[in-house]
Amino acid sequence: MKIQERTGAGNNRSAAPAQPAVGERLPAPPRERKPALAALAVLLILVGALGATVLVLRAGDRIEVVKVTKPIAAGEAVDEKTNITGVMVAEDDSINYVKWEQRGVLAKLKAKSDIPAGAVAVGEMFAKKAVLPAGKASVGLSLKEGQYPSDIKSGDTVAVYPVLSGTSTGKGSSGGSSASGTPLVADAKVNTIAAKSDATVSTGNLNITLVVPQEEAAALASAASEGKAVVARVSDAD
Repeated sequence: MKIQERTGAGNNRSAAPAQPAVGERLPAPPRERKPALAALAVLLILVGALGATVLVLRAGDRIEVVKVTKPIAAGEAVDEKTNITGVMVAEDDSINYVKWEQRGVLAKLKAKSDIPAGAVAVGEMFAKKAVLPAGKASVGLSLKEGQYPSDIKSGDTVAVYPVLSGTSTGKGSSGGSSASGTPLVADAKVNTIAAKSDATVSTGNLNITLVVPQEEAAALASAASEGKAVVARVSDAD
């Protein structure tokens, strides 16, 4: 009898759904999809990747150009063997680089102004003819041995002193000439200098061209025409 009563009790149970056990998660409602935001995110990723690719490719576009290794004075030309070398730089159409393969043409041009060592050459630095800076004059001197430093070279900064009248030119004098204490020109640049093959080696004569202030050119030319000028190298002005 007890068994039947239990069975009957079981048959009379409600058909209501059972409640979830404690600790079980309720099913989450489906998320609302936003295709526009997803498309924007993908687009941003693609743009970023494209930008990085362009930067890498541009960094690889390098060209060999001319770099000055020794100072080039105004009016001088480059010399592949002595004052230039090749260097790699990033290509930039806005800069008029002188490419290394153009160095032969560059050797036929003249520097418009002094070019320091370490500068990368650009076309605007050179012209077909030497151009004097404003307020400057070019004066040629024919010097004898003892009237110039033995190691003088283009680009040097020099002072020119007048030779005192009646000065002995014997071996006991200073290089064969004696100069006064007041210079004719205190700050001049050696523009060009005769090559050793052009100079009169037997006598030590040397022809040089100096760039000097215009107001000092007349006195220098007068002294030079009489052979009464002594050149001394000095430190560059700050």
